[in-house]
Amino acid sequence: MLLGCIGDDFTGSSDLANTLSKQGMRVTQYSGVPDEDAHSSVEAGVVALKSRSIPAAEAVEQSLRALKWLQAQGCKQILFKYCSTFDSTPEGNIGPVAAALADALGARKVVVCPAFPGAGRTIYQGNLFVNDHPLNESGMENHPLNPMTDSDIRRWLARQTEMPVGHVSFEKVNRGTAAIEKALSVADEAGARLIVVDATSDKDLMEIGRALDGLPLLTGGSGIAMGLPHNFRKQGLVSGETLDWQGLEGKCLVLSGSCSTATRTQVAEHRSQSLPVFEITADDAVAGLLNPQHIAEWALAQENRPLVFSSADPQVVRKAQQKHGREKVAAAIEALFANIAVEVTRAGVGRLIVAGGETSGAVVEALKLKALEIGPEIAPGVPALRGTLPGGKVVALALKSGNFGGPEFFKEADLILMGR
Repeated sequence: MLLGCIGDDFTGSSDLANTLSKQGMRVTQYSGVPDEDAHSSVEAGVVALKSRSIPAAEAVEQSLRALKWLQAQGCKQILFKYCSTFDSTPEGNIGPVAAALADALGARKVVVCPAFPGAGRTIYQGNLFVNDHPLNESGMENHPLNPMTDSDIRRWLARQTEMPVGHVSFEKVNRGTAAIEKALSVADEAGARLIVVDATSDKDLMEIGRALDGLPLLTGGSGIAMGLPHNFRKQGLVSGETLDWQGLEGKCLVLSGSCSTATRTQVAEHRSQSLPVFEITADDAVAGLLNPQHIAEWALAQENRPLVFSSADPQVVRKAQQKHGREKVAAAIEALFANIAVEVTRAGVGRLIVAGGETSGAVVEALKLKALEIGPEIAPGVPALRGTLPGGKVVALALKSGNFGGPEFFKEADLILMGR
């Protein structure tokens, strides 16, 4: 294994795996830290954790375990992958995990770059923008778990860790790889360990990636990985082999736990086409009034891609959190979706489309999918995935971060999962 990756949620991990696969690396995504060694054909391994919204100390512990396993696979470089909207609280978890990994590896010049221009995420003057809006005015300020109230990544990191934070400006990035390398060295000499790097285009990310050749650790969104395969390819280490994708026929179910603007638009589009829907409310989920087996039976009786969703307006979500507690609401809804997924796959459903990072993590863990192969891209940041259930049944999945995909994502994902 050449490149070892640690993702803080499942959708973000598949986003990263998609980026590396498109650049010609043979990628496998793992559900949690594996119990056995990777297959010798794997060039990039992505260990997907569910560590984004748990206590920072637990996130650090899980990430260090993932690091130890990846080191045992012979990885030459480690990438800590988090969301391109830098989802975190003032306490963490991005800063604490990045600092712990840096200390474990003795790494300096640790780049921090969540930019993903293909999905509208750019960094300029140390500030993160989403479709030309500052992060804290993009809708992310209403995130139910990790509300982002400051677009300046340098300030946000400084609240999360005592490790010194530096910056490489767009002016330096725009000059290319050599200028980026020099700017990183200047920041390092000034004492910075975590260095925020501006990027406004895929070209910037390619140049940044090439400047990171040989550095033990980098962090960012999936875009930061765009230039990394080039570094291994020029050494003759990348085979260029990718998965031969085969779709699955049969029934499909969409599970949506994300409350993002994009996902709520996708839910609205689905409903506008008079397709079957089953809405879950936080109050009913917390009260235990919803039986996953009954919901699964409803889904199995439907045609044309039924949707089970809890995607509500942020104000509705906030009210439920205030009433029941944020953790209790999240746990109840995630458990419900996970149990529904188990019921429907047991009954023969072979395609699952899941919206929301936490929801996706709960579903993959409940299905006990240990490893996922990476298929074709459905939308920027979202690949088709294929995995094998404990009993040997193969399932196809799309795990979508909340704000990814266009209005008809559910339909587009289903067609690709079918192989059409």
